[in-house]
Amino acid sequence: MEPADSWGHHWAGILFSDKPLAKPTISVNPRTAIEHNQTVNFYCGTTDVKITVHWIFNNHPLEFNERMQLSPDKKSLTILKVQREDSGPYQCEARNGSWIRSSDPTSLTVYYGPDPIKIKLEPGVPSGEAVGVIEGSNVTFSVEEHSHPSPAYSWFFHNDSILSVITRNFTIHAVSREHEGMYRCLVSNSVTGLSVQDALKVRILERLGKPGIVTPSLNLLENASSVVPLTCNTTQEGAPVRWLVRGQLLLSSKHMVLSADNKTLVIHGLWRNDTGPYECEVWNWDSWIRSEPVLLTINYGPDGVDITRGSEPGVVSNIKVELNSSLTLQCQAKSQPVAEYQWTLAHSTSVHVGGVLTIAALSWEHQGIYYCTALNSLTHLARSASVLVTVVGPQSSLSAGAIAGITIGILTVIALSAGLVYFLNIKKGRWLSKKTAEDPIYEVTAPTAEKELAAEPSSYCPGLVYANIPEPQGQVSVKKMLPPETPEQFYERQLPSETHGSYSNSRTKPSPIFTLHPSVPTLPKRNMESNYEVLVNTTCSVYCQIKPSV
Repeated sequence: MEPADSWGHHWAGILFSDKPLAKPTISVNPRTAIEHNQTVNFYCGTTDVKITVHWIFNNHPLEFNERMQLSPDKKSLTILKVQREDSGPYQCEARNGSWIRSSDPTSLTVYYGPDPIKIKLEPGVPSGEAVGVIEGSNVTFSVEEHSHPSPAYSWFFHNDSILSVITRNFTIHAVSREHEGMYRCLVSNSVTGLSVQDALKVRILERLGKPGIVTPSLNLLENASSVVPLTCNTTQEGAPVRWLVRGQLLLSSKHMVLSADNKTLVIHGLWRNDTGPYECEVWNWDSWIRSEPVLLTINYGPDGVDITRGSEPGVVSNIKVELNSSLTLQCQAKSQPVAEYQWTLAHSTSVHVGGVLTIAALSWEHQGIYYCTALNSLTHLARSASVLVTVVGPQSSLSAGAIAGITIGILTVIALSAGLVYFLNIKKGRWLSKKTAEDPIYEVTAPTAEKELAAEPSSYCPGLVYANIPEPQGQVSVKKMLPPETPEQFYERQLPSETHGSYSNSRTKPSPIFTLHPSVPTLPKRNMESNYEVLVNTTCSVYCQIKPSV
């Protein structure tokens, strides 16, 4: 048990055998050094024994390299041929068991540089051994140096000092041809005694305008054997050129061939989809300048002639339409320029011009084969398509009795007309028989049968008309006839129009013309009215039978 004091308290304690460490000191010789030229020595001083020394650099344990040496007791540190990375704060630590004491930091300064420099020019682009700048632009010269302490700058142009410039960069506004030449920059370090310089040749470049594309002036036709050149026109000699088609960079191919300098693009075998647009770009030293897009007009066709009915989308080749209804036909073809259209109807000479053919009211004459011909005035090509139009008549709504009544009415009118003609011809025949009473008498033979009247056919004899004809008693034949007199009158019969199922150019056939020949001479006056009949119609080439009077 621990001893107790007068009050009876017991005490316990810890006995340390080591006393606290003294604070070490650090020294450096020299404090400043020139890179690669000097050696630096550090020393850590302490009064304590049985300690170990550790070195600290930039608050981290020092990493040793081949240029560093330590004494056996580690109190001395030697850096051979110091370098710029050796600059910074150094400390040493004394350690004994759990005790650690550090010195105050001390700094080493290493002077270096200037390192080799390079002049930069903005904006500028390499142009051979020089740097090119666009005439009229603002340019800035600058250098990047690595030096401690900061160096001095001197700029020269054509070996003449530019006294006003003593900084690492300077600017020239609106450069011109007189600013073209050699520029030099001298960088000096007064501590290290070192100097470096760099030179830059400046070339003033002409400001480029926008390039243009030159195309052939002739009409371009789609042709597999055609050759079409396009030229990129630029004022800059030797400027790089590249082409774009529909916004995509063009690479030379068999169809589109680029010249060696890329200024000419040749299209072999022009197609209708080679319209473009085409663009060419010229390198303007710091960027590409692009021409205005050019579209080629390629003439082709006509191809694919289609006929449609009205606004209906489908192509038609056969159409049936009601009588008196309307019909609209539309003709279309792929063509550049737009094709000219002509409509014709088979066996007709009429021509309708235009892509749309409209018939307001269809009749029988409108049916047939319609042809649409598409013509291209530049390619001198034409193509056709056809459609068959059939007119369908509506069914009759009349009853059988009504149709029979109409038929009887028509026949009655025809009979009345025939009777009127017969009556007029009888009167005419009597007048002619009186006129020829003094003419020679003809000998006739009596007919053998009444039906022989129609036994002699004639191709152009519509019928025989008699004047003063009684009931037939026999047949008479003419033995002698006087020369015919000049016809006094002509008759013209209009035949009804003939309706056909197919298209016809004319609605009616030509009307046959009938000629009235001179009448037969009458018998002597002793039997002028009763013995002889007068032949009125003599247009037939055969003798006609006459009915003698009683």
